[in-house]
This record gives sequence, C-alpha cells and structure tokens, in this order.
Amino acid sequence: MVKSKEANEDSVRSRTAVREVTRAPLSSRRNVVPTFSESVGSFIVEVAKVVIIALAIIIPVRYFLIQPFYVKGASMEPNFYDKEYLVVDEISYRFGSPERGDVVVLRNPRHESDFFIKRVVGLPNERVEVINGEVNIYNQDFPTGLTLDESAYLPAGVKTVGTIDVTLARDQYFVLGDNRESSLDSRYFGAVQRREIVGRAWIRAWPVTRAKIFKTPDYTPAPSLNP
Repeated sequence: MVKSKEANEDSVRSRTAVREVTRAPLSSRRNVVPTFSESVGSFIVEVAKVVIIALAIIIPVRYFLIQPFYVKGASMEPNFYDKEYLVVDEISYRFGSPERGDVVVLRNPRHESDFFIKRVVGLPNERVEVINGEVNIYNQDFPTGLTLDESAYLPAGVKTVGTIDVTLARDQYFVLGDNRESSLDSRYFGAVQRREIVGRAWIRAWPVTRAKIFKTPDYTPAPSLNP
C-alpha cells in the first residue's frame, strides 16, 4: 500500500515530537545538578550555620553558667587532689549567696589572674575565731560562739592551725583549705570579697573513678547559715 505524502509528513512530525518529549526530562535533569562551586558554597554555608548555632549555645554556657577548672596543688586534700577536673556552677551565685561549707573557686586576692579553690567557713557579719585547732563562729544565733563541726568533710584528728580572730563585713567571707596544715587561705590573705568568688564546685568530672556531684554539707548544730 502506498502512503500519501501528507501521511508521511504527519509520521515524521509525530516521531519528532516523541523525540522532543523524551529529551525534555534529560535537559531538566541537567539543569538541577549543581556545579562543583555551587556544592562547595552550599557546604560552607551549612557549616557556618552549625558553627554560629554552636557558639550561640556554648559561649553563654561557658561564660555565664558553668566553667571548667582543674585543681592545682594540695590545699584541698583529701577531698580534692592535684589535676582533678571540676565543673564550676557560676549561675547559682547570681541569684543567691555562698553558703557555709560550699567549695568555691575564687580569684587570688593578691593576684586576680590566679584562682584558688577553698571552702567557705565564715559568712558576712560573723565573727570567726581560730584557736586551739578549732574554728568558732559567733553570730546572732550564737552570740557566745559555737565550735564548727567539720567532721562531714575533714578526717578525724585534723586541726586548724593558727590563731585568728576576725569580724567579717557584710560582703566578706572567710575561706579555708581542707588541708589545714598546708593551705594558703583566709588565715594568711584575710577575708575575701563577694565579687572575688567565681562560683561553686558542682561536679568532679575527672578522674572518672572519682566523679561526683557536690552538695553543701550539713552542720549539726548549724551555726545559722543566714546570720
């Protein structure tokens, strides 16, 4: 059977249309594939986003909430040893005050670029007396004085050497090292100002075998934690 010229032309046009239809998706796919430079640029943007978000979280935590410190020296033995790694709570004292028995990190009153770790023993407006190896506290609740029971954190038989009698101002604290025979503390550099206290020892993170969360010790009887 002989086809007409018009029929042949229609057939050609039809095949051409099919080829055009089948080629279109290939062309579309080529258009959505990013170039190398576009891929690198997108990767850099995503990394920048992650870094910015991380810094937005880490910086406030690092400078306003908690801060890492490591113990240097033996002044807090046997409760804290050299090179132990601590996480210090800085936010609690923004809303409250140090309590008796808290282990705190403070700036060296004589060299503020250095830091000490000590225990709070005397609170503002109290009179603190160190005599005969003991610490006596005088305040409104105990005007005649009370010998501080430190058995919760000091080994039996430990004596607080020295003779001190000091009355603290309303923004001062008396701090001591747990190693009472080998500690540079308020017996030597005097009372510390509230502003010199950085924060409270919260967690011992290293070594793992000594990991611990610290709490304020209880005193019996308590010589008024809020004189």
